[in-house]
Amino acid sequence: MTNIDDIDRKIIARLQIDGRASVTTLAGVLGLARGTVQARLTRLIDSRVIKRFTIDLGGLETHELVRAVMMIEVRGNTANSVQKALQRLPEVTSLHRTCGVWDLVIELETTSLYEFDGILSRIRELPGVSNSETCPLLRRIS
Repeated sequence: MTNIDDIDRKIIARLQIDGRASVTTLAGVLGLARGTVQARLTRLIDSRVIKRFTIDLGGLETHELVRAVMMIEVRGNTANSVQKALQRLPEVTSLHRTCGVWDLVIELETTSLYEFDGILSRIRELPGVSNSETCPLLRRIS
């Protein structure tokens, strides 16, 4: 696991505000050398502290997305390998370990039912996945 310090946290915080900020902009806002920001950003990406850059859509745009929560049961001691495989899927927007019947809980997001069906199949076929249950999210209440 990569250790992150206050400078790394400041870079991450700025990227959470504006994920499209250039290295030059980040350096200027944070009062750091451009090379320092670039090196740290590269290290954060390589170590998977930062896994991806994404956007949050406003309410009007998200109504077309297909979203769901999926609970997954894994066989034996395969949780780590299943977790790593799930982390590589761009449709998985969050991943949580839990206890009880389900070992992992994930949130999924796709742009169509066709893609949704495909990602469910890919997840269910992962080595180590023994059972799953999926709850589509129909509409946001608040």
